[in-house]
Amino acid sequence: VQEARDEQEEAKEQFATTLEEFKALTGYDGGDLEKTYNKLKRELDRSEDAAGDVRGRITRIERVASALFREWETELDQYSSASLRDASEAQLRDTEARYEQLISAMRDAESRMEPVLVAFRDQVLFLKHNLNARAIASLDRTVLELESEVDRLIAEMNVSIAEANAFIEAMGE
Repeated sequence: VQEARDEQEEAKEQFATTLEEFKALTGYDGGDLEKTYNKLKRELDRSEDAAGDVRGRITRIERVASALFREWETELDQYSSASLRDASEAQLRDTEARYEQLISAMRDAESRMEPVLVAFRDQVLFLKHNLNARAIASLDRTVLELESEVDRLIAEMNVSIAEANAFIEAMGE
């Protein structure tokens, strides 16, 4: 969970960095557009890698959590003390509920990454096919839209990160 939270934090920062590169591009003054395109393409690739890392980490968390919960459920029958079994079962249900909230927040943030990546991909492809000042001028209009999408994504990722932190803290109790 901590690693997933950290990867979401990294993905959030990568999306913000990529957006900053797009913003810098709109201030283009006639320099080497191809270098700028290559830089943006690298940032897009990094954003896609970060998103993939987040997806993979969430999937691994789900796999491990499922195994742990199955094991816990199975081991409840090993108690000879009914009160200890009941306490353990209550703790299991509470932990499962908190886990479901956490994974839901993580999946929600994950689902919002792809639309932003699609917008970034479109802009990078547009630059690739239109390496000229007119393409730069048209990007200026979309930066505000991208900025809004990235801000919304970052806010949602912050919620997911906060859920992960709360889950981690609760597990330490």
